[in-house]
Amino acid sequence: MPILLTNPLASFPIGNLPLDQHPLPHGLTRHPHAWISQYDALLLCSSDFDTMIDTAGNDIAWRGEEPNKNFLVATSSLLLEHSWDLLKANENHVSQIKEAKIEGNVHASAVIDGIIHLGKGSRILPGVFIEGNVVIGENCKIGPNCYLRGSSSIGDHCHIGQAVEIKNSIILSHTSIGHLSYVGDSVIGHKVNFGAGTITSNLRHDGKNHRTTVGDQLIDTGRRKFGAIVSDHVHTGINTSIYPGRKLHPHTSTRPGEIVQKDLIL
Repeated sequence: MPILLTNPLASFPIGNLPLDQHPLPHGLTRHPHAWISQYDALLLCSSDFDTMIDTAGNDIAWRGEEPNKNFLVATSSLLLEHSWDLLKANENHVSQIKEAKIEGNVHASAVIDGIIHLGKGSRILPGVFIEGNVVIGENCKIGPNCYLRGSSSIGDHCHIGQAVEIKNSIILSHTSIGHLSYVGDSVIGHKVNFGAGTITSNLRHDGKNHRTTVGDQLIDTGRRKFGAIVSDHVHTGINTSIYPGRKLHPHTSTRPGEIVQKDLIL
């Protein structure tokens, strides 16, 4: 995963909480590369089974020292093997949030149609519309006049600006998406700057699942909607268009008006 070249998986934030800090009931062991939902953890603890597998058959959590063949299948937990698995874990986690936690400032004209977590020092400016569950870190500036859709998470010290739409995405800390941009079903790294008008495409014309290259193989992601994987310190020029499933490696950049048809690798 290019996004993990500069972000160890153990500390990668799911719902703005590092993976290895997600709570697990006493007595359970988690595969170090697995995300376990609270519901699934409690389900395993209250069952007669010793092991939980994901829908792909991977051992992801167990009681005792090692997994065994006495297993149940998780409802939403999964092993994080590919970049798009980060998206799946994030959308599962954020969608399960039940209570709002607002420690920042929300302008009276902003509309929140969902449940949000808003960190200290963060501001939601006039004209912002939030639909669904969204997690926003500390010291962020959101707006004016932008549209956030669940299930998204935005890290600390981020700027999401005028006429920007964020949908079902992960945005890591110190990133700026300031003007007239669309980010859908994407993972955006630390200290990324999107030039005005940068667009991530996320839907095939034929409606089929997206496929993307992993090594020398073309892999079916299982996702009908899949945007871009943008690693740390990437800068895009104004009016950049990014094809679905493309990966921009750390410190890459685009020129104004560039169309990203292939992965960008330094």
